[in-house]
Amino acid sequence: MARRLLAVVAGGCLAMTAGVTQAAAQAAPTLPPIVQLDSGRIRGVDDGRVRTYSGIRFAQPPVERLRWKEPVRVAPWRGVADATKPGRPCLQVEAGKQLGREDCLFLDVTAPAKPSRGPRPVMVWLHGGGFLTGSGSIYNARRLADQGDVVVVTPNYRLGAFGYLSLPGLPGSGNFGLADQVEALRWVQRNAAAFGGDPDNVTLFGQSAGGISTCALLTSPATRGLIDKAAMQSGTCMLDWPNGTYLPIPSVGAIQPYRSLKKSWDAGLAAAEQLGCVAGKELDCLRAKPVSELMKVTGSFGNNVAYGTPLLPLDPVRALREGRFPRVPMISGATKSESNGFVAGAAQAGFPVTAENYPQLMKGAFGEHANAVLREYPLTDFISPGLAWATVSSDRAWACPTLETGKAMTTRTTVYAYEFADAKAPNIIGTPSEFPLGAQHASDLPYLFDLDGRPEDGMTPEQWRLAEQMIGYWTSFAHTGRPKVAGAPIWPAFAPSGQTVLSLKPAGQGGIGPVDLSAEHRCGFWSGIAD
Repeated sequence: MARRLLAVVAGGCLAMTAGVTQAAAQAAPTLPPIVQLDSGRIRGVDDGRVRTYSGIRFAQPPVERLRWKEPVRVAPWRGVADATKPGRPCLQVEAGKQLGREDCLFLDVTAPAKPSRGPRPVMVWLHGGGFLTGSGSIYNARRLADQGDVVVVTPNYRLGAFGYLSLPGLPGSGNFGLADQVEALRWVQRNAAAFGGDPDNVTLFGQSAGGISTCALLTSPATRGLIDKAAMQSGTCMLDWPNGTYLPIPSVGAIQPYRSLKKSWDAGLAAAEQLGCVAGKELDCLRAKPVSELMKVTGSFGNNVAYGTPLLPLDPVRALREGRFPRVPMISGATKSESNGFVAGAAQAGFPVTAENYPQLMKGAFGEHANAVLREYPLTDFISPGLAWATVSSDRAWACPTLETGKAMTTRTTVYAYEFADAKAPNIIGTPSEFPLGAQHASDLPYLFDLDGRPEDGMTPEQWRLAEQMIGYWTSFAHTGRPKVAGAPIWPAFAPSGQTVLSLKPAGQGGIGPVDLSAEHRCGFWSGIAD
């Protein structure tokens, strides 16, 4: 979801004068006051603008007897724990290499260094990565905290097979990573005040898998009283990808973010069989497996969040449609060209969309409706077949389901809907492409966070102005439940019968303003297509 920070080698020299030495000392980060948590004391870093506490353990290590168990409250410690370095990420594979550890349930807290007149809102960020990759620590929240006067918490949660394995008879099946997120919210309730935060004003927000998790948690009885506001970015309950629309690769079929417990069990049993486990003894067999063996099947557990469980009794899609979620204000939206980067990445992996396979992709995704979709999205309308397929996917699999989610939520609460539409947004993935990537999936992230700890290179003054406005919208929403920024356009609440959302783009591209999302993404056409 975000590039890893490149190694930076910085040279230095000894200061030869007292004046230079004093100036350097003044510029260096200082240690903030010790913070007393319910589990022990910690010390982080103060850079003059924000205080950052990193690598805070919020649950017991989920290893050995706690592997595939719901998280256990962190044990108290003695002395002052170091909170100046990020904790380890959860186990994952990136660029073919294994990263992280099982012992990974850490979080970071970023709070303004300036004094506060009262408790600050708390914003809890759930990272993306398809439930297979990512970590909270790569999202540096200093601009959010400083500009928005909020406390930001960025937790890890278990990923892949370690977070979403499901087997008959295994309590918590399919939900261990989601349960970690709930434990982080409980930790916030107990400890927010220690950082100047208000435990009664918590905004849960996330992107991609983090947005899908946020939407699911809103429907969970376990989060009652833990979430006061929510924001979902490029990830909502109703997302679904017909065959080939997530990735145009033969091995990647139709995807939905949630599975019934039975289907989740089937995925777990198949993984156990693949690793040579005997039928009826799968759990004992898998518990005895080393991490290296389990990593061979971890990729099977992306988008394997299970419902029909104590944590998620209902399919979140059904819960949303039936109004079974709390009346908390919400922000919901996506990027304009969500699929562009996915299609470009597939091409780099050897699976390009061509004029020859474009009709076959249509048939595989839409069956008897393929010809109608071909007429609506003819190749002659696009500069390349890849852009044509990316547009089909962005419209059908992302934009229109996001719009439907907004409509469903407005039946019960206030929703602020948006679309991030910077056509020249930074290519944070770094994927080369034969067509413009535009506002691809995750391209909005550098506007809110310093990814991997540094501001995005190459952003223009207009883009930085948009970033300030977006931070203003998101953090004012955390304060009051209304995204309102002085000098920025008014963001009206989404109307249940309307199609208009707030388009977020730099001034040189027309600036922030309303857009008819349904017309832009042909949702009227898609509503008549039954997959």
